[in-house]
Amino acid sequence: MLGNHLLGLYEKALPPEMDWESRLQTAKDLGYDYVEISIDEKDERINRLFWNEAQKEELHAAIQKTGVPIPSMCLSCHRRFPYGSADPVIREKAHEITKQAILFCREFGIRVIQLAGYDVYYEESTKESLQYFLDGLRSAARLAEKYQVMLAMEIMDTELMSSITRYKRYKDAIPSPWFTVYPDLGNLTAWGNDPRSELTLGIHEIVGVHLKDTLAVTPTFAGQFKCVPFGEGCVDFAAELRILEDLGYAGPYMMEMWYAPGMDWKTYITDAKQYIEEQFRKGVLETA
Repeated sequence: MLGNHLLGLYEKALPPEMDWESRLQTAKDLGYDYVEISIDEKDERINRLFWNEAQKEELHAAIQKTGVPIPSMCLSCHRRFPYGSADPVIREKAHEITKQAILFCREFGIRVIQLAGYDVYYEESTKESLQYFLDGLRSAARLAEKYQVMLAMEIMDTELMSSITRYKRYKDAIPSPWFTVYPDLGNLTAWGNDPRSELTLGIHEIVGVHLKDTLAVTPTFAGQFKCVPFGEGCVDFAAELRILEDLGYAGPYMMEMWYAPGMDWKTYITDAKQYIEEQFRKGVLETA
């Protein structure tokens, strides 16, 4: 817990060779309330969406045995298979992935799918790619409504979805209660946004918040959006957690970290949690 908030751990903070029972139990042992599952560009993670019954049962059993839920999914594989691709085969794959992800969430009680805000990633963005992207989001929102799974747009490491203000343009075009926002405080801050005005703008649509440090974008530096140790970046966590508390945010926080071979990952995860707890104490509890 972080105050009265559930605190989650990103799956990728843990060694990838762990089985699901070990992964969930380790998160619990380290003081986390839940785990966010990753469906990224790698085939082995995308293939999870097409598991057979025996594979599904393994995860069901791990959740039941450990008591640790998986309430959210990071669906970043749309970077490899984007809605906006010029290739119709890739666009079709993007829609198939979305459908399978929603069905996967229904199977395991996952409530929120975090979407990647890229029209394309490995191709050039065009007027057509942006329209395909919007069409894909509209289709996804209708499917999410059918199965009652929430879609949430992450504030990203590229300009297209670099602020809640930019997300709002898509929300205006897709006024569905099943299309919401999942801000990453690191990404939001790195782009030079004003956190108070942005979080205020989105507060009634925020269904989760990523906690991650970053290095700011400047005219001569593209920013660093991953693997910045907590406390060494540009995010004023105490101030931004205070803003969210003032706005009445009651949702979960999710610690976004990445495992690297050879690292002392338990210490890294533990120290990061202690740092965020201290920032919450300074920003929220001591100023209440």
